[in-house]
Amino acid sequence: MGTYLNPGKAAYQMAVNSEIFVDKTEMIQYINSVVNTQQRFVSVSRPRRFGKTIAADMLCAYYDRCADSRDLFEKRKLAQNTGWDECLGKFDVIRLVMTDFFKLGKTLEDALAAIKKRVLLELEESYPGTKYDASDFPYSLDRFYRKSGIPYVIVIDEWDAVFRIWKDNSEAQRLYLDFLRDWLKDKPYVALAYMTGILPIKKYGQHSALNMFTEYSMMAPRQLAPYTGFTEEEVENLCSRYGRDYARMKDWYDGYVVSDIIPPDPNHEELKTTGQSPTANRYALYSPLSVVESMTTGVIKDYWNKTETYEALAEYIRKDYDGLKEAVALLMDGGRLAIDTSTYENDMTTFTGRDDVLSLLIHLGYLGFDDERSEVFIPNREILDEFKTSTKGKEWVSTFKSFETSQELLEATWSGDEEKVAELVEDAHNQAGNKTYHDEAALSYGIQLAYYAARKYYTTILELDTGKGYADVVYLPAPQYAEKPALLIELKYGHSADIAMDQIRRQKYLDRFEHYKGNILVIGINYNRDLPSDDPKFKHHSCRIEKW
Repeated sequence: MGTYLNPGKAAYQMAVNSEIFVDKTEMIQYINSVVNTQQRFVSVSRPRRFGKTIAADMLCAYYDRCADSRDLFEKRKLAQNTGWDECLGKFDVIRLVMTDFFKLGKTLEDALAAIKKRVLLELEESYPGTKYDASDFPYSLDRFYRKSGIPYVIVIDEWDAVFRIWKDNSEAQRLYLDFLRDWLKDKPYVALAYMTGILPIKKYGQHSALNMFTEYSMMAPRQLAPYTGFTEEEVENLCSRYGRDYARMKDWYDGYVVSDIIPPDPNHEELKTTGQSPTANRYALYSPLSVVESMTTGVIKDYWNKTETYEALAEYIRKDYDGLKEAVALLMDGGRLAIDTSTYENDMTTFTGRDDVLSLLIHLGYLGFDDERSEVFIPNREILDEFKTSTKGKEWVSTFKSFETSQELLEATWSGDEEKVAELVEDAHNQAGNKTYHDEAALSYGIQLAYYAARKYYTTILELDTGKGYADVVYLPAPQYAEKPALLIELKYGHSADIAMDQIRRQKYLDRFEHYKGNILVIGINYNRDLPSDDPKFKHHSCRIEKW
């Protein structure tokens, strides 16, 4: 048994021996299906304390030819599957924890040199007499493989350490990715390469140096979805065993939602019985650390967020890209936000807008992600507490005040209070600044800011084609808030709110909203730029609201 080569089963044995052990061994059944195939490169990204290291220990114990681990697995869920032991103990396992090598104060060259030296030293001890070239790491590994005839299962934990420790060193990051690519890609000695980390694989533009890897992330866990965290069934069983209140456990720690892949078989049972195309399974997941701590202590409180200081979250949400602070206020109020995750480059420093920061927070575990709707949300009370702690600074006072005003505006709109709506729109525009006052397009921008809280309940559509014209701003209720009225807002600049309402009638905008018939609020808003000198009570904005 070595430190890096064939490390044995001791680490996983300790997990099995623990007071709380949740059997995730069926994950091996899927991993076995990709061994020695083109899909043998697996990259798993999860937040801290979501069981990544235990899973890595489990794979090492299973594949290690020196571990003698049959007794560890033959009583587990895995053994209920046919052929469960076909890969048991068949490989030389190389296990690396990258945080052991990449540390502040060291250079990338020193870290990579240490990795190569230590792995080759243990291979030489296991296969004495093998000739190799220490200056060429991939060639040397191939030489030992040719000598033994046994391919490698390579397990890399904390693979993304370079990107978290040396966040701003892009050159070191590139060289590290090149090292992994040269070591692993297209090499016959690799039976399986399994990497775990918090971050998905770094992208440069639309490309990746490690494009041979299939990624299993918090956004797309694919076949590994049920092994991402603790499932509802697993937590219910633990609550029954320990006599804990499942409803409270769910409130505090549930909320992460992940999906596996859509079944490809057109003759799938779901299609036969319902006539509908088969869909992916969806899993509600819990943070394993929080569940284990609350079970063993009997105290339900914040546990997971103690693994990351609140300053880490605060650092990112202070980056007020594209109204990020307003987005955080909405999420803390229980809302959801649709985001585009495609531009996120999978690191901790490259942000081009709000959605990139929100994408990072998904991977860090601070946000849940609904992949069907591409929406983010705060998953549970434990994480909400972390957001509350991170937004106590003075710089957040005006953000929350603006959000409260937006909520009040929405309530006034629903109740048909025209004077209140005009007053609150005026207040919101005063806070936004004169940049929203220049023309009708700018007025639309100001209205969207004023109605920001509506995003919790609605989908926003701008310039909706109604057949005979374009409705300026439309809010259509989200499926979970179907009882809310649709909102159709027509804007005028330097005219009157009545003219806005007349335009809606004349051009028959509502013909486009047949589905919402009987539950539509039509709002006409006008902005008059000039302030009469003889009337200090004059308001820039006027409003008309009708239920149609």
